[in-house]
Amino acid sequence: MSTRLLLLCPGQGGQHAGMFDLARTDVQAAAWLELAGLPAFDAAAMFDNCIAQPTIVGATLAMWQALRPRVPKPALVAGYSVGELSAYGVAGALDPLDCVQLAATRAQLMDAQAGTTPPQALVAIGGVLIERARALAGDHGFAIAIVTGSDGCIAGGLAVQLPQLAQAVTTAGGSLQLLPVGIASHTALMAGAVVPFSDALLAAPWRAPICPVLSGTGAAPVTDRGRAVAALSRQLSAPILWSDCMDACFEAGITVALELGPGAALARMLQARQPHIACRSVADFRSLDGIVAWLDRQHAG
Repeated sequence: MSTRLLLLCPGQGGQHAGMFDLARTDVQAAAWLELAGLPAFDAAAMFDNCIAQPTIVGATLAMWQALRPRVPKPALVAGYSVGELSAYGVAGALDPLDCVQLAATRAQLMDAQAGTTPPQALVAIGGVLIERARALAGDHGFAIAIVTGSDGCIAGGLAVQLPQLAQAVTTAGGSLQLLPVGIASHTALMAGAVVPFSDALLAAPWRAPICPVLSGTGAAPVTDRGRAVAALSRQLSAPILWSDCMDACFEAGITVALELGPGAALARMLQARQPHIACRSVADFRSLDGIVAWLDRQHAG
């Protein structure tokens, strides 16, 4: 079987002070980061939406700038939440610098929408079957934002209702963890941001991608501008079907996957769900040479 490479682009959660260090060991990637105009890193604010979204996209695309000349062409790219925007930069459909600016616009629109309601919250629910979690969330004013497995999901809603939801999940035998994201992403609370973000995407210059990008809301490959704009804007207020995306990667014949970072959450999830796919994150390596050598071994095998 020939090697088919999947590149994974993370969303919020894995950002950290050293997330640009490995990419900066490459001269071209370091130069690109100087041009990207990313917000200055502030440990106290790294989970603020307006800081997190452009810096995560910037870190992901800087890593791709460093690796692109040295690794095989990907067969597919998939991104989790804001990582889906990064994915179109990796696939060459959007200029990476435009992706960073679009990420900043996305964050601003989502923050503005969150400002129209009482404080919002995003939580991880585990140990409860997805339909039961959906019912519990709905009973307490929350909605499923991301499906990560048969008994795991992310839910978003108003923070004032969080204690009641937490108690209900615990009573049902599950666990609930508050995430450091102050907006109810991928729920109807973000509906007002969809059309403005679609307009911003339509205003950007698009090119033909080098490979398909997997839609987070439909787990289907996308190659044309119209469907890409619809998918990227729709996912602001519609749930991400990440478990379906992982299954779609296997069905597409993916044999090797590399998460571009920051973090390694997507690599861990894919490895657990699809163990036949050789999967690592750039966070597992100390050098760009180490990443390239690992990919070479997968190709040789």
